[in-house]
Order: sequence, then C-alpha cells, then structure tokens
Amino acid sequence: MRTRRGACYPGVVSRMCSNVRVTKKKSKDLHMHMHVPAGDSIIYSRKKQKKTPEKLAAGRYDFFESLPDDLVISIFCKLSSTATKPSDFVNVLITSKRLNRLALHSLVLSKASPRTFTIKAKYWCDSAHKFLKHCADAGNIEACYTLGMIRFYCLQNRGSGASLMAKAAINSHARALYALAVIQFNGSGGTKSDKDLRAGVALCARAAFLGHVDALRELGHCLQDGYGVRQNIAEGRRFLVQANARELAAVLSTGAAARTLLSWNLQPQQLRQGSGCPLLSDFGCNVPAPDVHPASLFMTEWFAAHGGSPGPGLRLCSNAGCGRPETRKHEFRRCSVCGEVNYCSRACQALDWKFRHKAECAPVERWLDEDGEDVGNDDGDGEVEVVMVDS
Repeated sequence: MRTRRGACYPGVVSRMCSNVRVTKKKSKDLHMHMHVPAGDSIIYSRKKQKKTPEKLAAGRYDFFESLPDDLVISIFCKLSSTATKPSDFVNVLITSKRLNRLALHSLVLSKASPRTFTIKAKYWCDSAHKFLKHCADAGNIEACYTLGMIRFYCLQNRGSGASLMAKAAINSHARALYALAVIQFNGSGGTKSDKDLRAGVALCARAAFLGHVDALRELGHCLQDGYGVRQNIAEGRRFLVQANARELAAVLSTGAAARTLLSWNLQPQQLRQGSGCPLLSDFGCNVPAPDVHPASLFMTEWFAAHGGSPGPGLRLCSNAGCGRPETRKHEFRRCSVCGEVNYCSRACQALDWKFRHKAECAPVERWLDEDGEDVGNDDGDGEVEVVMVDS
C-alpha cells in the first residue's frame, strides 16, 4: 500500500509475507497461497501433469489394454473349451483384475470343457463349489451334470442334485439322462417303493438314442429280461451288439488303434459257436476300458477319502469307473454267483465282468453242469452273463 506521495507504510509488506503458506504434498506438487488481510486471496499453483499413453515410449506402451473385450472373451472361450486341466484356465484368473473379470464372463464359462473343472476331492472347497455353480448358472450342461452328481451322491443334497441333472437332461445330455435312469431303477434317495422302472427305461431309451454306450447296454438287458418293458430278446441282443460296436468305434476314433491292444486271434471253437452275433472281444479284440468321467472320478476319490464307505451298511458300486454309492441299505444288486460284488446297474455289471470280475469270480466248475455246458445266461453277445439278484 502506497501513500499519495508513493511511500509505503512500514510493516504492511512484512505482515503480508508472513501470511504466505507453502505446502508440499507427497506427489511433490507445490501449492502457494497468499492471504490478504482484506479477505481476498490469490492462489498460485504448479501441479504435475499426468503423462498420457500417447506420450509414453513405444517400448513401455501396453498394447494389451487396447484390445477390445469382445476379442479377449472369444480367446478365453477357445481356451476354456480346449483346456485339459483346471490350471490351464485358473492361471488366467490370477493374472490381472481385467483378465479375471473377462474370464468369468458367462459366455466363457458356458463353453468350459469337463476337464476345466476336474476338481480332485481332496481339494474340494467353497471356492470350487462356487466356480462349478457359476458354470452351471451360465448354461454349461457338463457343469450341471457334474455338480448334480456331486450334490446328489456326495453332499447328499438330493433335490438340488436331481434338479441340476434334470436341467442337463432337458438339453439332451446323454450322461445326465442315463444317471436319472439309474436313479429311477434303484429308487435312489428314497425307499424301495420309489422305484419307477418304466420311467427308467424311457430315460435309458432317450440316452441310447443319443449314442450313450452304457444306456445301450442297460436297455439291451432290460429288453432281454423284460425289466420295466415287454420282453424282446432279439431286440435286446441288437442293442447289446450296437453298444459294443460303438465302444470299438470310439476307441478307433481317438487314433489309439495304432498303439493298442487290438489283436485278432481267432480260435476255431469261437468261429463254430452257435447263432447270434458275438462280441468283437470274443475274437481277440481287446478294447481298453473307457475314460472315467470327472464326476465319477470325483465320487471315487471322495468316498475313498472317507474310509471307502458312503455310510454304515452302505456300499459302493463295484465297477471301478462308476463311483456311485448306495443311498439306503441293500439298494444295489449283488452277483448271483459269488455274492461278493454289487452293481448299480446292468451296464456296470457287464463292464466289470468283462474287465475284472470274470477272472475273480467263482471257479468255472461252479457254473458248469456235469456235461460241461454253461448254466449261465448267454446274453447273445458272446459273453456269459452272471445274473444279479436283489440284496
């Protein structure tokens, strides 16, 4: 402040300078505030400007961030559908927040292969349960079937498990249709009076129409025995032969024929056998056991970790690739010869007889009569069938 003659009042400038504050932030931005006693304030600021991506050096520019979400999602769809183990997909989830968000998109989860959620029983936790639930909610029918089997048999949540399998069955999932057929045949989750043989045959026929090998076997045995359907031996034989032909075709389609187990050793007595169409395995064609589904593998590991028994007085299906447990005592039927094994279905009995139980069952003398002829039931496909009886 100056007088009319241009002189300054002493002390005014010094007081004004004393009101100047200088603040320093962590980001090293400087803000200068000058407060004037009259109430007016003058603010001087010098802020650090952020560098835009265009100003970054070419070597430091993140081109991935510029990719559109649709393109990244399409890549993840291909990854999830071709993954051979869970780690192939899980490694993406832990990379970054953006990848985690896009990888959990409903379209990606709906395309996930069964191997993507092949969870070992010892690693089962809430996170694994939620991931399977997300896949099922996204419309993944394999996840619906897998989670349905786990809930129905392992977690003993019968209603929720059956509804998930029904959701997959509505979408023509052959394994889910066959699983529901087994539940109807055995009355699983209920009492013995809850068996519905006609419903089981209908579900089995639908699964067989879709080419499910076990359903074809089960339907063939039902027709031969008149179990839940009018007896038709010739038609039953046709389904059994078709099941074995499809099993062989599945092995050949995997390209395993060159390194396998296929050896043709024809025996004269086999060629002189009676009428009917025998199994290819009767002529020395050794077909390997089918791959175990992740749901069956999980159930096998689950009950093995719990002492090998689903509960007091309950048993597991003796077929190694099944894993189904009894839901009540004496639900499964046992072998009529040795009584040591039990099966949830005729298909499991036929598979286990061919791959294991045939060599472990009672000696041949027990089911041969005095003339050396078979007393067992020849099912028309070249194998002697050991009839199962109710426990």
